[in-house]
Amino acid sequence: MDYAAAILNRLPLARRNSGLSGLLHKVGYLPQQHLTVIAEAYAFSADAHEGQKRRSGDPYISHPLAVAGILADLHLDYQSIAAALMHDVIEDTPTAKDEIAARFGSEIASIVDGVSKLEKLNFSSRSELQVESFRKMMLAMVQDIRVILLKLADRLHNMQTLDSMPHDKQQRIARETLEIYAPIANRLGINAVKTELEDLGFRYAYPFRYRVLDKAVRRAEGNQRQFLKRISERLEKALDSAGVKATVTGRKKHLYSIYRKMTSKKHPLGDITDVFGFRVVVDSVDACYRTLGTVHQLYKPMPGRFKDYIAIPRMNGYQSLHTSLFGPNGMPIEVQIRTGEMERIAERGIAAHWQYKDTDREVAGPEIRAREWLASINEMQSAANSEEFMEHVKVNLFPDAVYIFTPKGEILSLPRGSTCVDFAYAVHTDVGNRCVAAKIDRRLVPLRTPVENGQTVEIITAKGAHPNATWVNFVVTAKARASIRQYLKNLRSGEALELGRRLLDQALRDAGTPLRKISDEQLKALLDEFGLNNTNELFGQIGLGERLAPLVAKALLQSSASSVIAEPGKQTPMAIAGTEGLVVSYARCCHPIPGDDIMGYLSAGRGVVIHRNVCGNLGEYRKQPNKWIAVTWQAGIEREFSAEIRIDVDNRPGVLAEVAARIADTGSNIEQVAIDEGQDQAATLVFTLLVRDRRHLAGVIRDLRRMNVVKKLSRTCT
Repeated sequence: MDYAAAILNRLPLARRNSGLSGLLHKVGYLPQQHLTVIAEAYAFSADAHEGQKRRSGDPYISHPLAVAGILADLHLDYQSIAAALMHDVIEDTPTAKDEIAARFGSEIASIVDGVSKLEKLNFSSRSELQVESFRKMMLAMVQDIRVILLKLADRLHNMQTLDSMPHDKQQRIARETLEIYAPIANRLGINAVKTELEDLGFRYAYPFRYRVLDKAVRRAEGNQRQFLKRISERLEKALDSAGVKATVTGRKKHLYSIYRKMTSKKHPLGDITDVFGFRVVVDSVDACYRTLGTVHQLYKPMPGRFKDYIAIPRMNGYQSLHTSLFGPNGMPIEVQIRTGEMERIAERGIAAHWQYKDTDREVAGPEIRAREWLASINEMQSAANSEEFMEHVKVNLFPDAVYIFTPKGEILSLPRGSTCVDFAYAVHTDVGNRCVAAKIDRRLVPLRTPVENGQTVEIITAKGAHPNATWVNFVVTAKARASIRQYLKNLRSGEALELGRRLLDQALRDAGTPLRKISDEQLKALLDEFGLNNTNELFGQIGLGERLAPLVAKALLQSSASSVIAEPGKQTPMAIAGTEGLVVSYARCCHPIPGDDIMGYLSAGRGVVIHRNVCGNLGEYRKQPNKWIAVTWQAGIEREFSAEIRIDVDNRPGVLAEVAARIADTGSNIEQVAIDEGQDQAATLVFTLLVRDRRHLAGVIRDLRRMNVVKKLSRTCT
């Protein structure tokens, strides 16, 4: 009797499950004492789930057994297998993490807790619950990557049994799988899991497209079967003659990969070159390149279709040579050439770490890259909320990369579409924060310029420079986005604090009692009433519009009968210099500029928004007089503001260039232009200009009105 059977015989008769027997044989690669722990974990889980059934009607324990079996196929360690057997007991039964830790150790308990959702907490919506649960899982993964491997196996079995779910849930779960879980499997290099998740997700998310494409590929496969067999035999014969020991296998590209390529490139199925291909597995890296030469002698290669992922591996550690060839009768075929170790890593990725020694050079690549990715996930914890965290993760999931050289010749890999700013932050956070310009191949370029394969990028920094808020709109990498937002968040907090102090002092002065005359006891009593820790929190909330300065001032002075808060409209105006940064903004509906009569409106989370007094939106704001702030312009402001003008012109060739040239002659820059072609040879040009003040704008308008092509001109305001 083998050891697995002996373990089964020790269990109570009711717990001798055939599924457990199969699992114990699958994990035969583990030491015998570890099999005992796995059997105990099974018995514990079966007791906890006693009487529970899945929607399909199967006993619930069948699901943990299947998940453990998937991890066993990846040859994971016994802690992962035991955690898989118990992964739902915290979530679906009264069992606590402490109980698992007491019986199986803290390591297994932490893995189980990492994949447990946050059902017991209160959230305002289902989406918030899902995002926060995902955030918890991802941060647990930073501590132990086995958390995500278990979650991927859990999702894979759920997808395999999705038929029992209602149609709307099938679609939701399938789309989530395609957007999140399949890309994670890909990012970790676990091709076997990624491929099945994608095809199952495709099947349930787009059932009609799946059936049509599946039928077309099966038909093409039937027609080409003889061709594929003949090509395989020719490849084997040619490699044997060249003295290369190789295993050649034909393969069919999986459906979702074909579908994604058809949609991204807008090609019909017949134009996809690698629907059918061959994988050649050899015994050394040297043999890979000799095989490539033999294959290219046998069939003509397609220009520009060769990729060397051995010299420069993908971001998930994948290594192989890829080449596309013109086969018999011009039939396109793809050939992948790799070693046996590369083949195992391609299928198991980071999961191979638990099967081979850490010193194995081939395995170290995927593990190092996975650790780098996890480090970037850890940096995302500074995100303001769970949705932002989810956005960071999605952006960082797709390993399609470009490879960039530093001036010293080092190679950095970045997601496709990355800019010079992304490159700067990839070098170091301080380099990103202080960058002011960039050179690509020794040529000065704007910081927002996308980088491309093989370019050499040099970042120019300056002492005292800092990130620009607009960078967030074009950076691609999560590290760059998180670093910029963290800097702006800190900057915004400081500006909000200063603005809040000014607003409260202004409101108190209107009542005849400046802030410096408020006693510490009054301030402490107010902080206790509001549940705040210090005055900085209070000033910050006022500056961001979360508390209204007149109401705070009223609360401070309510004990003094002689103090009266000024009514809105009778307040002393607060001077605006145009340099208050992130907590004072200028409304895009009316574009106020120095010289305009203005008012401020306290907007929660945004601080003070400045509007012109003639703005059409003020009717709505007047319903909330407590949120008005009396403001005026400081004298001698030296910066430019946006103003919008609308010009009706004759619609003839060159008219836009004429008007733009006249605007440039007035010393104003054009920020944006929109064209609305009307009827009867007329057109309307809407310009957003940068001007110093109302007098400067008046000069621009006066010069434009002298042009013969201009029929009507006005400054816009909602």
